Amino acid sequence: MNEMTEIWGKCRPSLQESVSDVVWKTCLSLVTPVDMSGDNLILGVPSHYVRSKVAERFLGLIRDLASAAAGRPVEISLELVVAEAPEFAFEEVFPIGADAPAATPPQSDNRTIAPRVSAAPADGIRLDPRFTFDTFVSAQSNRMALAAAQTVAESPGRSYNPLFIYGGSGLGKTHLLHAIGNWMVQTRPSSRVLYVTTETFFNDFVESIQRKTQLALKRNYRECDVLLVDDIQFIQNKDAIQEELFHTYNTLHSAGKQIVLTSDRPPKSIEKLEDRLRSRLLSGLVAEIEAPDLETRMAILRAKAQFEGIDLPDDVCEFIATNVRDNIRELEGALTRVAAFASLTGEPISLALAIQVLPDIGSEAAMITPDMILAAVAEYYHLSVEELTGPRRARPLVTARHVAMYLVRSLTDYSYPSIGKVFGGRDHSTVISAVDKITDQMGEKRQLYEQVTTLIQQIKAGG
Repeated sequence: MNEMTEIWGKCRPSLQESVSDVVWKTCLSLVTPVDMSGDNLILGVPSHYVRSKVAERFLGLIRDLASAAAGRPVEISLELVVAEAPEFAFEEVFPIGADAPAATPPQSDNRTIAPRVSAAPADGIRLDPRFTFDTFVSAQSNRMALAAAQTVAESPGRSYNPLFIYGGSGLGKTHLLHAIGNWMVQTRPSSRVLYVTTETFFNDFVESIQRKTQLALKRNYRECDVLLVDDIQFIQNKDAIQEELFHTYNTLHSAGKQIVLTSDRPPKSIEKLEDRLRSRLLSGLVAEIEAPDLETRMAILRAKAQFEGIDLPDDVCEFIATNVRDNIRELEGALTRVAAFASLTGEPISLALAIQVLPDIGSEAAMITPDMILAAVAEYYHLSVEELTGPRRARPLVTARHVAMYLVRSLTDYSYPSIGKVFGGRDHSTVISAVDKITDQMGEKRQLYEQVTTLIQQIKAGG
């Protein structure tokens, strides 16, 4: 057996365990090994559409599995190997704006997909196709930020440059960054859009020093048309990275390129930030996203219910929205739990059912950290934290790890890339896949639903 076949033979069972049955049957089971050149495994896919979805959602997961199977870092490329195949099944897997335009542009051009898609693109973290302007719920609390983001997307570099969006966690800042990027990809396919978290920017900077590739780093960040930087508050106390961002800003701004940044606080409140960089951040438009009011929270719930095909009564919608005030992730998570329980029991969603399912609603802990979640999950499943964050992939361990990722995403303000770092440096697409799988299976497996619900209650109660 050659190395290519051996690696893929080890990957397939773990890959199947990591995704829902629908995703496996309609997509990933059709992926086959084609060639292996050095440390690059080339996989064949049956259609352009499937290739794009695998590239967006699962390449990081496949890369992790292949690297573990090979015992060394392995990169992944995708190659179209057969004629175009029917693609309707994938529309059922990714119904929420998976290919929806940011807001139907006057003349929409589809982005050309290269014959091969690298698992580690130089362009940074992949944009989430679900986050578009169409799927963003507009309200008084976010209207200024939304309008500014749309203006920037339509006319990058001409006004509001830089655009600085700030607000509490879970209010939609990251959604707007991805919406800008997705609009640009849709309407200006030749433009180079770079979305990164501040953590990714910092890691790239450190790695460039270690590998003496600073020139490549500068070229990557300073030759894009739109730079989207998430969670800029984490740059405080990092003098060297502030220096690099300052020069990157100057280069892009002087070339008329667009810069958009987000933070949980305004520039004036970011401590230990160089004055010259702070002045640059304040030189454009600073837009706040405030906590949504009751009507907005209800609108968000109705939008999610519509996307998910959930029949949500008005009294249940109001009950959830009244009790979850400040975090959209928590809001949507409560709806997921109610819908999952209704699916498991065959009961219609009602106010009595929601009260039964959500006894902890509104009793959020002052602060929940990933360490708290890891400790609770490890104790519940009789594992160690090191096993949860390590490379082993035994079935019970994988399930516990996926539950932990789901809980970190649901109960904290950690982004997908940040969660990946918590779990041993895994790719953000691995985390997305895990969260999606647990979300789907909570409505199918009673035991898993009860495990997740019990853990949420324990974590919120402080263990």
